[in-house]
Amino acid sequence: MEYRHRASTDMGTHPIRKSSNGLMLPPNMASYDTARALFSWQEARQELTGLPGGKGLNIAYEAIDRHAAGPRRDQVALRWIPRDSGIRDFTYAEMKDLTSRFANVLSDLGVGEGDRVFALAGRIPELYVAALGTLKIRSVFCPLFSAFGPEPIWSRMSIGGAKVLVTTESLYARKVAALRERLPELEHVILVGQSEVKTATPNTLDYHSLMVQAAESFDIQPTDPEDPALLHFTSGTTGTPKGAIHVHEAVVAHHITAKLALDLHPEDVFWCTADPGWVTGTSYGIIAPFTNGVTNLVDEGDFDVERWYAILEAQRVSVWYTAPTAIRMMMKAGSEVARRRSYPALRFLASVGEPLNPEAVVWGQEAFGLPFHDNWWQTETGGIMIANYASMDIRPGSMGKPLPGVEATIVQRTEAGGIVEVTEPGVQGELALTPGWPSMFRGYWNEAERYRKCFAGGFYLTGDLARRDEDGYFWFVGRADDVIKSSGHLIGPFEVESVLMEHPAVAEAAVIGKPDPVALEIVKAFVSLKDGHEANEALRRELLGFARSRLGAVVAPKEIDFLPTLPKTRSGKIMRRLLKARELGLPEGDISTLEASA
Repeated sequence: MEYRHRASTDMGTHPIRKSSNGLMLPPNMASYDTARALFSWQEARQELTGLPGGKGLNIAYEAIDRHAAGPRRDQVALRWIPRDSGIRDFTYAEMKDLTSRFANVLSDLGVGEGDRVFALAGRIPELYVAALGTLKIRSVFCPLFSAFGPEPIWSRMSIGGAKVLVTTESLYARKVAALRERLPELEHVILVGQSEVKTATPNTLDYHSLMVQAAESFDIQPTDPEDPALLHFTSGTTGTPKGAIHVHEAVVAHHITAKLALDLHPEDVFWCTADPGWVTGTSYGIIAPFTNGVTNLVDEGDFDVERWYAILEAQRVSVWYTAPTAIRMMMKAGSEVARRRSYPALRFLASVGEPLNPEAVVWGQEAFGLPFHDNWWQTETGGIMIANYASMDIRPGSMGKPLPGVEATIVQRTEAGGIVEVTEPGVQGELALTPGWPSMFRGYWNEAERYRKCFAGGFYLTGDLARRDEDGYFWFVGRADDVIKSSGHLIGPFEVESVLMEHPAVAEAAVIGKPDPVALEIVKAFVSLKDGHEANEALRRELLGFARSRLGAVVAPKEIDFLPTLPKTRSGKIMRRLLKARELGLPEGDISTLEASA
């Protein structure tokens, strides 16, 4: 594909112009405007088959069984790369048998419709089998991130009323065994062995023994599209974790958004680097790649620059979906590391998790000859809502445009407490969506009032501040509680952070508002530096001047502190609120998702 640039006044970026020359595959969405005009969720639903005999809609059937019964039966569905060696391939037919066996395991244990099955494991094949087997039996799958400590694990399993836990021997011993007495609803713990020599662990069951004994045929019972299927926990700025409920109907959005926003084709080798403990790793690391019939690549190993480049090359990855934190870490290592290898199959790069800074979008071209395509969504939306597309020009730093079938707008609250839609371009407000897409969350587990507060004026209020330009591109400003009010100006942290990251010494940046008796708040920045740069007063003054020259005196930070690393959630989001709490000596709130090293 050819990419051309021209100057733009929006955020100082240069739009990336695209042409169809050199495309490896025609995009699934050739024309954005045409797709929006013709799209309907009912027609999108027709791309899936539904359960035989009109018995409803089941995520696991759409992901695995329908392919196993057709021409993709012997295609590799899951390619697993272990930490050390010994790549394993699982075809769609094999995945059908394995997931059916696990469904029978649960059924034999008395687990059924609506019961919550939690999974605590790294990226191992058994986790993917357990997820889909759980959905076959119409139980609710609840993923946990394997790096959680005991208390975050306990709080989520307690809130969700866990009946079953699937985990590994070592994770159980280190993080769960001591919690059993505090989880009275937990009836079964199924352990995946990590060695050939099994140790007898009291009050647990052995995964492999149960699977050997179980039948490999399972008849999925009628599944109402509105039956609960997934329970994803997300942390707010305060309070306990929230459990967002998604239903089997969500598979329609998982499927079509991956096809349109990630441009998945059946011949693709797709690599989503997100852990299934997070919503991205479930929606686009398990469900969507399988419904689209691709080969889904899963790497058990932790992030490592050289390892990732080697995987992209050796496995001939064609579509790569990753996170801004990982991209920035690869940028820190330098584009020359990427250029030591070749990636002839790679054709589409995408990012999600937090806004992708413009320089990271463009860096993709330096390293791979392709830009990164940012997209936006939330745990609550269940799937991608706004994106940059294969056939559409990119404005680096922009979230992109809404998916066909998704209505997004900017709203502001009135003094009387009402909601007013903003129609003028460039005006900042809260990003709002019109409810009705299939993967919209149906509630917070046992928290009806908390759910109700997410809606007003006929909109789902996302809590994210954004603006829309004259061409319909949306631009992220910040979380509503992150926006800085300084001398009568509203300042979004993302824009300031992006400018700081353009400095060659800066690896990452985070910005907060610090109370000030005159300005109300001033902008304070925290930066971590690239290797080879020393934190000192001279560099601090240089960065202050650099930002002031780019942003102006009002928006530029007045203070800068250096940190070895910035505090992030385990999914890679920078925790600005934690920086602010520590700066002001305030309570830190829920830090259950904080990286252990932060």
